[in-house]
Amino acid sequence: MKLLFLGTRGEIDAQTRRHRMHTSLLVSYGNARVMIDCGLDWLGKFERLRPDAIVLTHAHPDHAWGLKGGAPCPVYASEKTWHELQHYPIKHRHVIKERTPTKICGITFEAFPVEHSILSPAVGYRLSAGRACIFYAPDLIFIHERNAALNSVQFYIGDGATVTRSFIRKRGKALIGHSPVRTQLTWCEKEGVPRAIITHCGSEMVTGDEREISAKIRAMAAERRVDVRIAYDGMKVML
Repeated sequence: MKLLFLGTRGEIDAQTRRHRMHTSLLVSYGNARVMIDCGLDWLGKFERLRPDAIVLTHAHPDHAWGLKGGAPCPVYASEKTWHELQHYPIKHRHVIKERTPTKICGITFEAFPVEHSILSPAVGYRLSAGRACIFYAPDLIFIHERNAALNSVQFYIGDGATVTRSFIRKRGKALIGHSPVRTQLTWCEKEGVPRAIITHCGSEMVTGDEREISAKIRAMAAERRVDVRIAYDGMKVML
């Protein structure tokens, strides 16, 4: 399995050379290429990547609005996401059911509900192919059934909206927003995940001193016996 971080910027105005495009991951296995998420930055641009399929985590602008004009390949998403995108001219729609392994281009995707948004419910994906197994969730507060989601995972790829400060808010009894990187690294420690990659970078990372922030995150990760990296646009990982 090969990972190419096409974009690593969250839904913020700031951008840099390292974090220019909205968060998206291209997963390659054999000759197949699956794109996860296609935000507004990718509108009219993602076609040149020629993905064999596109998988969506949720329907927020920075994750799905690049498909406003349709898609030349099959698109997979949860029923709740498809309800929000019902007017998009996407011909080949496929529903991914939660906790039901679904094979897409030789890669097994299993969707786990994550807490993030009331209006645009999100999922994280456990991906496996060959000997490789990762969990990908660029927007979340917490993972439902976390133990099952992260069991035997080699890489946790998570939400970089905030490093230590909580971005969690209440809407009635529901929670919305993002958990800090520190919390996600603690999940990795508890579930025995050895490596983490942080994507969907927020203003703190994009506009701050990334060397200082990276050192801070590495120190937090070392305390939890986890190896961590901050993703950047164009970064490649081989599993």
